[in-house]
Amino acid sequence: MRIRSLQTTLLPWISLSLTFAAALATAADQPDIDDLKSRYYKEHPGKGKFSEHWQPIDIQKYWNPKDFYKPPASVPPIEASGKDCIGCHKALTPGAYHAWQKSAHARLNSIRMLDEKDSRFYKKEKLAEIEANLVRQGLLEENQMLDEVGCIDCHGKVGAESIDHVKELVMPDRAVCGTCHVQEFAEAESEKNQEWPQQQWGKGHPSHAVDWKANVENAVWAAMPQREIAQGCDMCHYQQNKCDGCHTRHTFSVAEARQPEACATCHNGADHNEFENYLLSKHGTVYQTQGRQWDFEVPLKDALGKGGYTAPTCQYCHFEFAGEFSHNLVRKVRWAFNPTPEIAKNLDHPWFEERKEAWTATCSHCHSATFAGSYLDTADRGTIQGIEVEQEAKKVVQALYDDGLLPGQKTNRPLPPKPESDSPGGFFQLFWARGNNPSRVERTYADMWEHDLIKLYKGLFHVNPGGFTYTEGWSELMRDYAEIMDENVRLRDKASEPAAAQKSSRTDTGQTFEVAGAAASDVGLRLVLGTSMVYGGLLLFRRNRKKK
Repeated sequence: MRIRSLQTTLLPWISLSLTFAAALATAADQPDIDDLKSRYYKEHPGKGKFSEHWQPIDIQKYWNPKDFYKPPASVPPIEASGKDCIGCHKALTPGAYHAWQKSAHARLNSIRMLDEKDSRFYKKEKLAEIEANLVRQGLLEENQMLDEVGCIDCHGKVGAESIDHVKELVMPDRAVCGTCHVQEFAEAESEKNQEWPQQQWGKGHPSHAVDWKANVENAVWAAMPQREIAQGCDMCHYQQNKCDGCHTRHTFSVAEARQPEACATCHNGADHNEFENYLLSKHGTVYQTQGRQWDFEVPLKDALGKGGYTAPTCQYCHFEFAGEFSHNLVRKVRWAFNPTPEIAKNLDHPWFEERKEAWTATCSHCHSATFAGSYLDTADRGTIQGIEVEQEAKKVVQALYDDGLLPGQKTNRPLPPKPESDSPGGFFQLFWARGNNPSRVERTYADMWEHDLIKLYKGLFHVNPGGFTYTEGWSELMRDYAEIMDENVRLRDKASEPAAAQKSSRTDTGQTFEVAGAAASDVGLRLVLGTSMVYGGLLLFRRNRKKK
């Protein structure tokens, strides 16, 4: 009985030792974390190429801790242990404490004891892999197990006994998370390797791996004096810096990160309404009506089987490539963030064709390959039809600018702040305005290409009919087109009028008031003269009656 009891006690730990040994072998095959971190920091853009034009405000230390974070000076200089951190923050920031307490980080032993029937069982192997990574880095002794991942491990150093709260406290970035999660860090960083065959986008763009770079190297973002407004872009464009955009601190739940709502904060709105399109598609309808029965604890590779998914999620489609799932989300990218003629005219290039085949394979997990291919063809052609409308309107607006016919172009068109440069219907005109820059026709065109055309494309590819036909997309493009053509005729008709006619029909505010004032004075004078004549006539009539 004692032997049997001893076996019962030892078997889980024997199993763990075997798992750990296997994990060591796996870790040896993983990317070198030192090399990953070195390249990550070397390639990080910091303040970007427009750094001289802007200064960070305090909140930005949380979006880019690498360059801006400094430990709080308000805290007295103390040497804090891991237990000290937990003891203080349980009282000071109870929300953060309780989120951590419920996380896998705080309950590592519960993972080790998971039964193979549990949908989280795969985490047992993942934990052993992480510990093997730390052994390889010299942060754990061989066969040593982590008790927990606490405050000090992320905000100080993995395995540290204590840190100087004023000098050594850090805000974790991607590389800190990568210390333990080497494979995920490497996959996410691999998005930077993407190269477009005709250089439609720069290397690695667009992706989460360079979204901060895309942010700080946007001219109007750097030019805006309203830094509190500009940092709204940072609140999404910081995935290059940190991992908590998807894995919300301090629970860092993978089950949460696998649900569509995890994408909603950033992927919504005027120029990338993916979340709304997904929810209003049939895929989203199924998720909203049946998703409560799905198990988001299972890995994505098991979602359609063990997970019980009956429709795809954002994560299922975009993490998958050739049957494998990873943190590289751009392996099937074709149209990218917004559709352009440079992409449209090259869709028959092998680079694009291969990615289309990969999408067809993904859709074929639920649909026939024929249906999937037919719909992707439809979405391609519909997007091209939208580009054709937008490009025709672009030529009209550009011609008005080149001919100097935009309202106020010769008298009241301030240049945008540096480093931005002037352009008709440019991106900067969505965020900056002075005088007649932008004019109404330019603003309409800016909305057309940066909002409505993109909505058409997103609606098509996320299979939301209202999102590309009537509610958004095509109907809005038709409105933009009509307004631009109408303004073009008005401005050109006005320019062709004789100079005298133009002078008499000027409608700027000062001239309107002047003309109106002159007209009012003329009417007043006529009234005074008329009244005087009538009054004089009455007096003469009364005098003649008295004489009679």
